[in-house]
Amino acid sequence: MIFCNTTPFIALASIHRLQLLEKIFGEIHTAQSVIDECAEGGAILVPDLLTLSWVRPLADEAESSLPILFELDRGEKQTIALARKCPDSTVIIDERLARSVAEYLGIKVTGTLGVLVKAKTLGLIPSFHEAALAMQRQGLYYSEGLIRRLAQQLGECPE
Repeated sequence: MIFCNTTPFIALASIHRLQLLEKIFGEIHTAQSVIDECAEGGAILVPDLLTLSWVRPLADEAESSLPILFELDRGEKQTIALARKCPDSTVIIDERLARSVAEYLGIKVTGTLGVLVKAKTLGLIPSFHEAALAMQRQGLYYSEGLIRRLAQQLGECPE
C-alpha cells in the first residue's frame, strides 16, 4: 500500500502533475489530517482530494505514544502511523526528519523527486530536471545537488 503525506500532493499540484501519483501507484491511501492540510489552502491550490477516485481517505489514528513521532507534524505522524499497520507499505514523504523516522520504523520511503524519477523512467514526463526546477520556481525546496545527480542518472544533462 502507498501512503502519501501533504507536501508531495502540494508539490505535484504546483506543476499540474498530481495525476502522476495515480498513473504510477494506482491507489494512494491518505490520512484525514493530510486531506485537511491540503484543503486549508495556501499559495498552491491542491484539488479537493476527496473528489479524486484514486485517493483512499483513512481515518486518523489515535495519537501515538511512540516518542519518535513527537517531533513530526500531524500529517507526517498520521501517514507514518497508518503505514506502520500495513506490511510492505511505502510512504511518499519529503521532510528529512519524517523520512528518517519512517526508515527507522522499517517503512519504505520515497519522495516527490522519486515520483518524478519513476515518471520519467515510465515515459510519463519529458524531463525530470525541468519538472524539479518547475517545483522549485513554485517555492518548494529540493537540494540542487540531489536534483542534478538524479537528472544525470536519468541521462539528462542539466547545466
